[in-house]
Amino acid sequence: MSFIFGGGGSGGGGGGATTGTQTTIAREAPEVEARKLSLYDEALKLAQTPVQLPGYQVAPPSALEKTGFGLAGTGVGTGAAAVTTGLGQLGTAMQAPTTAGLAPYFNPYESYVTDEINRQAQMRQTELGAQAVASGAFGGARQGVASAELDRARLNQIGQLRAQGFQTALGGFQRQQQMGMAGAQMYGQLGQQQQAMGQADISSVMQAGGIQRQLGQQALEAQRMTGLQRQYEPYQRLEFMKGLMTNLPTGQSAMTATTAPGTNPLAQAAGAGIGAYAAYQMANRPQQIKMV
Repeated sequence: MSFIFGGGGSGGGGGGATTGTQTTIAREAPEVEARKLSLYDEALKLAQTPVQLPGYQVAPPSALEKTGFGLAGTGVGTGAAAVTTGLGQLGTAMQAPTTAGLAPYFNPYESYVTDEINRQAQMRQTELGAQAVASGAFGGARQGVASAELDRARLNQIGQLRAQGFQTALGGFQRQQQMGMAGAQMYGQLGQQQQAMGQADISSVMQAGGIQRQLGQQALEAQRMTGLQRQYEPYQRLEFMKGLMTNLPTGQSAMTATTAPGTNPLAQAAGAGIGAYAAYQMANRPQQIKMV
């Protein structure tokens, strides 16, 4: 909008005509200006209205995650029973061999063999005594030597039999120890596998539950973003209208007001008197005829 003012008075003591005053106001077309003012009023009203921003929300643990929590709580010590059994077998397998421990591994028919050796030895002793009686040497030195030799042979056979039985029993005991150690190792591995399988199950359930919770969190975020967009939708609409107003033609209208020059009353009166006097003098001037 522009304003142009002009004007002034004549100089000197005598009165004269004064110049007029001209005012020019340049402004947008009334329709455009009215719409812009209306847009401004709407923006002011919108700016004074508080915006209710939606709060942040955190998705709770999903159903699968709760199941995983339960498995983690109740699954403590999974495989402990197998490990305990394995430790018991290991302790038994590591015991030193004793007579009572070896007894189950002895040949149950060994006593029959021993009895047979003793019976055969007794029969030979009887034969040896009969032979000594027949020869008249019963109770002699030769009979004593022969009897001692028969008894030594008997004891030697029994000793060899007992040694062989002991070695057999010891081998059985050692094999049982090895089997016990192998079983203890298997129980330990089984306990570890049970624990690992339980942990894998919990991990799988927790992973799937984490995906569920992420989906729930995304739904909450989408809900919040929807609320934000709804709250700020009037502002976006106002910005859209502002763009329309910016692209409207910016034609201007000009309004000019002019004040006509004024007349000094004294000068006007004096001028009128002088004019009347001059007319009177011309009317009464004598006529002079000049002869040529």
